[in-house]
Amino acid sequence: MTYRELDDLTNQFSSLLVKLGVKKGDRVALLLPNTPQFLICYFGAMRAGAIVVPCSPLYKERELEFQLSDSQAETVVALDSLCPLVASVQERTRIRNVIITSLVDLSRNTCEYSIEPEDEKTVRSLYAIQFEDFLKEHAERPSGIEIDPKCDPALFQYTGGTTGVPKAAILTHYNLVVNALQFGAWLPPLGEGRETVLAALPLFHIFGMTAAMNMPILKAETIVLVPRFETSEVLKVIQKHAVTFFPGVPTMYVALINDPHIDDFNLRTVRLCISGGAPLPIEVISKFEALISGMLVEGYGLTEASPVTHCNPVDRPEKVRLGSIGIPLPDTETRIVDIETGEHDLSANENGELVVSGPQVMAAYWNQPEETKHTLRHGWLYTGDVARMDNDGYFYIVDRKKDMINVSGMKVWPREVEEVLYGHPAVKEAVVIGIADAYRGEAVKAYIVLTEKFKEKTGPEEIIHFCKDKMASFKAPVQVEFVNDLPKTSVGKVLRRVLNKEERL
Repeated sequence: MTYRELDDLTNQFSSLLVKLGVKKGDRVALLLPNTPQFLICYFGAMRAGAIVVPCSPLYKERELEFQLSDSQAETVVALDSLCPLVASVQERTRIRNVIITSLVDLSRNTCEYSIEPEDEKTVRSLYAIQFEDFLKEHAERPSGIEIDPKCDPALFQYTGGTTGVPKAAILTHYNLVVNALQFGAWLPPLGEGRETVLAALPLFHIFGMTAAMNMPILKAETIVLVPRFETSEVLKVIQKHAVTFFPGVPTMYVALINDPHIDDFNLRTVRLCISGGAPLPIEVISKFEALISGMLVEGYGLTEASPVTHCNPVDRPEKVRLGSIGIPLPDTETRIVDIETGEHDLSANENGELVVSGPQVMAAYWNQPEETKHTLRHGWLYTGDVARMDNDGYFYIVDRKKDMINVSGMKVWPREVEEVLYGHPAVKEAVVIGIADAYRGEAVKAYIVLTEKFKEKTGPEEIIHFCKDKMASFKAPVQVEFVNDLPKTSVGKVLRRVLNKEERL
């Protein structure tokens, strides 16, 4: 699809929404994987003055109902296979317009497709509009819709934030455009109009939205959409389309490294990878960089900042600091403040809460004045992350404030232990949590996914001794549990809180 075609289809969808009665400020929910329809509906809704509400196609009924109700969405665009899910919550929400699309809509390929009888009934019961047919009837971009970029919301992006309770960060058109500009300016190795970007990060997540959609569109790049991350398919896509830029999360790089067929593929076209969303183990960097022609570096961001605020410099490899999230993006200010009050600036190399300020920071949380007041203070966004800055101005995430483990009064940060665990050859993935301990108050427990090669050869005691050899004994796990997989978000971020909850049961 060309940019001209995308622009035309976006205008058509925008016109469709206006004909349906969608007005400026109305919410349009998108229940879509990474498909062309996501881009068309995302930009089309914003052109109509609507506020986009991205929803994960992996949501269960309770999760979708909450997000649709909380956002007050009246229109939803959904993949046809998700019709039963939409139907199950429609009566308990404000949804009145349901636009249904298929994976084969807009496709140039010949493929077979049919709706199962039950799904067909669901579509009819929803009074749903068929996406592709309706687009043909609306060609003109709607006129008379004035948007104030700095004030008008463009996006309700849901996040658990510091409390774990879902809430919508209100991001304006200005927030989104600025962050695309900031991130794009930070990547001089990527030439405008010459790169091929792998969009394997879900676009309904703010990192994928900015790094794999908004920024590449700003720089006129080719975007290869991957609806679902499967290592075998991703390896084929990288080789087939000669991908040059691959933004991702650590679990993606870990999965590719451990694919048994990795040696059958040529990934040397990849010149740059930016990892975010979770701490990037140093061991993963060295292994993945051996497969590509360029570098894999760590950055940092959060939903409330559209999301990118920090990244390692990528114009010269010698500027990259392993284990660091880098330095602030242009027009972004950063401080480290005391954890207790958040009012006192700390010196270099002291651990404290990371706070940021910049034009990419959200306007507020939707309908959450107390949460907004707690998170936005005196022009600064309080991230809830514990970090430190070295003498050269590079920042390092220590961990989340709430994830700190208190062992006999001494602080243990999970990331430090996980870095050591990833250095063991048997460890494919690892996460640690704090568990109750009658003597110490808390102790460290590790959940580990083993590589296939070492599954039958590695025991908990070996892992514990390995850690004790490389760190103070109180930081080493006292328990190790081997699991087949770790609970993750739709973007691949490990859900530590799920493990904490299971441990307390």
